[in-house]
Amino acid sequence: MRRPNTPVGMRFRGAFSLIVLLALLAGCGGDDNESAPTTTQEVTETGTTSSTPTQPQQVAVRVYFLRDGKVAPVQRDVTGPAVGSAAVRELLEGPTSDDQGVDSAVSAGTELESLSISSGVATVQLSEQPSDDAARAQLVYTLTQFPTVNRVDLGADRPVGRRAFESETPAVLVESPLPGESVESGFAVRGTANTFEATFNYELKDSSGKVLRKNFVTATSGSGTRGTFTFRVPYTVDKPQEGRLVVFELSAEDGSRINESEIPLRLQ
Repeated sequence: MRRPNTPVGMRFRGAFSLIVLLALLAGCGGDDNESAPTTTQEVTETGTTSSTPTQPQQVAVRVYFLRDGKVAPVQRDVTGPAVGSAAVRELLEGPTSDDQGVDSAVSAGTELESLSISSGVATVQLSEQPSDDAARAQLVYTLTQFPTVNRVDLGADRPVGRRAFESETPAVLVESPLPGESVESGFAVRGTANTFEATFNYELKDSSGKVLRKNFVTATSGSGTRGTFTFRVPYTVDKPQEGRLVVFELSAEDGSRINESEIPLRLQ
């Protein structure tokens, strides 16, 4: 029986230290061999480098399941150095009881046979290669979170990137913070959007449903071209509590809410 994911409330570590990041890249690059010894390079003040053995590091990664048929990230803590393989295995395991409202199009029982990364392309061999676009999108999104991966080769046609799965991507995709994270006033929200004129709205609600903060956001592009966005959310609460970040688009036709999604958060 697979144990549930780590308790909600763990903060997603979006910024890695230099040492951890180099270890992560070593685990993703080339032949993804988990038994290989790992070294990290430290840059000294004089500009020289030195290599030292390291112990496997625990790293927070995103695993992409589906919410209402669209990719949706959740957090998993995996042990390096082969974090690419570890993230794919977490995806193949499927959602846990903590991952509310998500499911997976990847066939149950699918196993990872090999993963190699070269020149920005991750080549994945599974015991059952996915033919469903939703399942393929899950794998591509999970692997392209790593800076060494731009496209994924799933053994059919040619390697593909995220752009190939626009139909499986929500209009507003929040990639940070992740569901269940603890946040503080002024927390940053990051992701991608493809909305009319590149704009959408957000609301932050407390445990009673009261709106603590709301505003509109403009992504770097929209109206058919997916762009990126980053914004910060200040708020005030008198005690830690559960809350929700709601993102949505306003219909150009009648002003109603469309493409709405919610991210549960722990407000500190």
